[in-house]
Amino acid sequence: MNKNVIIAFWLLCAQPICAQEGPSAEAQANNPLAQFKTFNVHNQYTGALTGTDADANTVFLRGALPVSAFGGDWLVRATLPFNRFPEPASGQSVTGVGDFNVFAAYLFDTGNPSRNFGLGPQLTMPTASKDALGTGKWSAGFANVFFDMSTPGFQWGYLLTWQASFAGSDSRTDVNSAGFQPFLFKQLGDGWYLRSTAVTTYDFETDNYNMPIGLGAGRVVKSGNATINYFVEPKFRWLPVAMGSPNGVFLQELISSFRSSRVSCWLNAETTGTMVDGFKYSKSQREMEYGF
Repeated sequence: MNKNVIIAFWLLCAQPICAQEGPSAEAQANNPLAQFKTFNVHNQYTGALTGTDADANTVFLRGALPVSAFGGDWLVRATLPFNRFPEPASGQSVTGVGDFNVFAAYLFDTGNPSRNFGLGPQLTMPTASKDALGTGKWSAGFANVFFDMSTPGFQWGYLLTWQASFAGSDSRTDVNSAGFQPFLFKQLGDGWYLRSTAVTTYDFETDNYNMPIGLGAGRVVKSGNATINYFVEPKFRWLPVAMGSPNGVFLQELISSFRSSRVSCWLNAETTGTMVDGFKYSKSQREMEYGF
């Protein structure tokens, strides 16, 4: 296996969506702010880390729930990773639960149902079962999401996140990091589309960063009451970063999503990435990669 490649594993599942006027199923399939109950399973394997011979794997369990509170609509999303990362001292792989992350995005009324904008707080809890699998810190910050479906042939948006540690183990490195993930989707017809969703991260504590470029393809297909969205996205890290970052070209990813409503169903595949801890790896960068 070429260790400069991250192999994407796929699970394709059906999920409900309301039949309604407005953006098409193809456009909604990649909408990170779609207001449906959601459960995702996402596996990402990293075959090579910059400056090391180590590989890594993360399985993300993620749920999203639309709620009404404080006089408005919110989307609450929680993520629990199961990681296999190399230990800093020995380089041997360790496996276990990572840090739990949750954010709540208030959904603003943009006056156009094809344009979605959300902003709210996020919290990361030090739930990792081993030191190499998490930050050892409580961190808080914000998440801002925008998605524009007003053009039938092209959808775009972004996810912007930031968080900093405020409590936790004094022996662990402080967290202060940000992430930016663009969403670019070009519809080609017959359900096919091109996509680019690579996540850029920056660690303010270490000045480490990761800036990959992604270009992939996917297809949204209907099967009975289900709409299934599947895709692959090769990504290339084109700027120098600290040790422990994904190196070279990689493929992303596995996501299984279940969205529930009362009418019909569809599958939405959303994108995330992962930065790997260990050696000089930036722990806070990994937290910012809990993107859609």
